[in-house]
Amino acid sequence: MTAVLDNGVLDTENEAQEPAGVPFTALELPKPLLEVLTEAGVTTAFPIQAATIPDALAGRDVLGRGRTGSGKTLAFGLPTLARLEGLRARPHKPLALVLVPTRELAMQVEDSLRPYARAMRLRIRSVFGGAPMRKQIDALRYGVELLVATPGRLSDLIERGECELGDVDIAILDEADQMCDMGFLPHVCELMEQVAEGGQRLLFSATLDGAVDEIVTKFMSEPVLHEVDPHAGVVSTMSHHLLLVTPQHKARVAAQIAGRHTGEQLADARSIFFVRTQMAADRVTEQLRERGLPAAALHGGMTQVARTKTLEDFKEGRTPVLIATDVAARGIHVDGVDLVVHIDPPRDSKDYLHRAGRTARAGQAGIVASLILPKQTRQAERLMRDAGVEAESLDVAPIGAGGRWEKGGDALAGLTGAQEVPEAGDVPVFTLPVRERESRGRQGRGGYGDRRERSGGYGERRGGYGDRNRESGGGYGDRPRRDDRGNYAKRDRDERGGAARQGGRGGYEGRGGSGASGGHGGGYGDRPRRDERGGGYNRDRFAQRSN
Repeated sequence: MTAVLDNGVLDTENEAQEPAGVPFTALELPKPLLEVLTEAGVTTAFPIQAATIPDALAGRDVLGRGRTGSGKTLAFGLPTLARLEGLRARPHKPLALVLVPTRELAMQVEDSLRPYARAMRLRIRSVFGGAPMRKQIDALRYGVELLVATPGRLSDLIERGECELGDVDIAILDEADQMCDMGFLPHVCELMEQVAEGGQRLLFSATLDGAVDEIVTKFMSEPVLHEVDPHAGVVSTMSHHLLLVTPQHKARVAAQIAGRHTGEQLADARSIFFVRTQMAADRVTEQLRERGLPAAALHGGMTQVARTKTLEDFKEGRTPVLIATDVAARGIHVDGVDLVVHIDPPRDSKDYLHRAGRTARAGQAGIVASLILPKQTRQAERLMRDAGVEAESLDVAPIGAGGRWEKGGDALAGLTGAQEVPEAGDVPVFTLPVRERESRGRQGRGGYGDRRERSGGYGERRGGYGDRNRESGGGYGDRPRRDDRGNYAKRDRDERGGAARQGGRGGYEGRGGSGASGGHGGGYGDRPRRDERGGGYNRDRFAQRSN
């Protein structure tokens, strides 16, 4: 059932079939965790979970290799929470650490494990770049038992003195191979050197190769290896297809595949289209929206707020078509994704499997289709061999192209559910509806729709813009006009600002110069000066002073 590393080298020759169909009740998990699993309708462990949880509960170092979507989060999360039961972290000093490569994956791990952590009365928090650091610092100051982090942001928090890893007894690396591919190996090694010596190390990934060996050799002690679908990551419910298309038809074919969501049959389905660059993601999204199709882009050039909102709209079905770069190849788990389309081919077989893993998760069915130009045929076939998958090749064309393309259009519709879509400009550009916020009035002041202060709401505030007639003055609709000298005519003022304000500066009449203001005022064109007592204005004051 297990294979142990010898001198840091993976020993996979004597692997046995990992257990499948094991109920969680047989894995000696704490009762609170079992109750949450039961409430969620999860009673049977996936193979990777059934294989790794017993060794992880026993405190052994574990290497878990399984295809994406195989249930690795619960495989390391449940035993970690079980071992933390009854413990309390000090401020700034977490007790367990999960390192992940992307912010999306950090948020997903936190969301997945939060119900179980709450049941165990443990605190879990994720820290990642692109989000305000203040809230993350406040959480660390309060205390966090299980910290989920990206290497870059965690290093920043440590440099600021807001986090220390000396109390971390359980360190977990999730998707370690991608962290190495993204250049995080120095960060990972630096962080792993700061955790408590002699603690437990868990490493989970879809592949265990390359720089991952360096981490295994340096930081893990006699790890137990468990592999599920070790070589190809093949999923029986996932089908792979190479859609051979001509260059002039590629954009239209992609649009018609996205048009599958315009019908009612696939109202709850989701599709992810992968491209290589951020510019391509924005360009394809714009092209689809110009045809009235509900699409949104997701890439690393977006702010975290925009990325979070895009994922939320995608999950809730407001935009069932997502155009993504490889930043979304890992870390996205959305129910109902039944189609993954490679508009641009991935760089290698590893990226292909990670992209494909967004569908057919947890036993669901899914289709992976790659749009292949004639010059890319050999490259695509080699990619499929390296990924260990058997892909069906189909000649496709846009629906309605007619002639010799008719069979290609039928094949496209039969496989993906594609539909004919309008040309750009024939329909309004797709835009998400504005989410209106409910107007909430405050006591004593009123809401925006009916805001009434002591002086009235906007509609009649201070007499209203249209008829501003408080005792203190007229409104804009009854505003005094300038006379032929450019001064304001007399305003009807009360005793607070009347035409003959007693012992004061004078009313508007005094400013206007058209009448006397207690004997002291002039208009703006002939502005009066204060007298030596400061009680009024006297335009002759400076003249007298000069004499």
